[in-house]
Amino acid sequence: MLNPGIGCKQCEWCRTDDHPLCPDFAILGEHRHGTLAEFVVVPAANVARLPSGWSFGEGAAFSLATLTAWRMLTSRAHLREGETVLIWGIGGGVAQAALQIAKHLGARTIVTSSSPDKLEEAKNLGADLALDHASQDVPKEVKAFAGGRGVHVVVDSVGEATWERSLRCLGKRGRLVTCGGTSGPRVTTDIRKLFWYQWDLLGSTMGSDGEYAEIARLAGEGKLRPVLDRTFPFRDAVAGFRRMAAGAQLGKIVIEVGNG
Repeated sequence: MLNPGIGCKQCEWCRTDDHPLCPDFAILGEHRHGTLAEFVVVPAANVARLPSGWSFGEGAAFSLATLTAWRMLTSRAHLREGETVLIWGIGGGVAQAALQIAKHLGARTIVTSSSPDKLEEAKNLGADLALDHASQDVPKEVKAFAGGRGVHVVVDSVGEATWERSLRCLGKRGRLVTCGGTSGPRVTTDIRKLFWYQWDLLGSTMGSDGEYAEIARLAGEGKLRPVLDRTFPFRDAVAGFRRMAAGAQLGKIVIEVGNG
């Protein structure tokens, strides 16, 4: 498997195992050529053994989403056993990895989607509460589930469309952690609530070499495993991208290179 985040391995951030803050940090597929190719070159430190019994597709689907979710919940939000976490958009890879990690850490989990099928699958994966964010009042339902106190952590990579509701779901000293803004990058925050409830608003990107080694270890122990939506042969790669653009996927989409 490949850790897709590459730092210089020499700067102060890399030396302290905080590679995403390296000035030269690059992600395969964003800042460097990606893995939809016959050959990929990475530093040896970025390679991990494929867990026993896994397909190559699972190995391809695991790294980026799981590493991103791991850093969000552990290094940034410090999610602890017994706490409650809200995860928006459970159809995505990061959200599903966050659900697995939260369950591994012993947290209670609330997930959202506008798809009944995705919500049902989330329950099968261990979600304690699944909400339709298109038809239900998410903050109201979340607070009812959390005894009126709000949640300890919100995982929000949606941005503009969910930000205000995310804050309404937070309890006192709650932590909102984000790794993206798929619905838009501009949000507004009532600063009075920020300081009165003593919230933490946290950004997170990818993960370090040490964090990657930890999720690879957990994968090898059978404690983390990616959810695959569909695998497309290379000749049908465009169909895979269209499925992702439509938001129809439930888990990770994989494209096989070299098999058609």
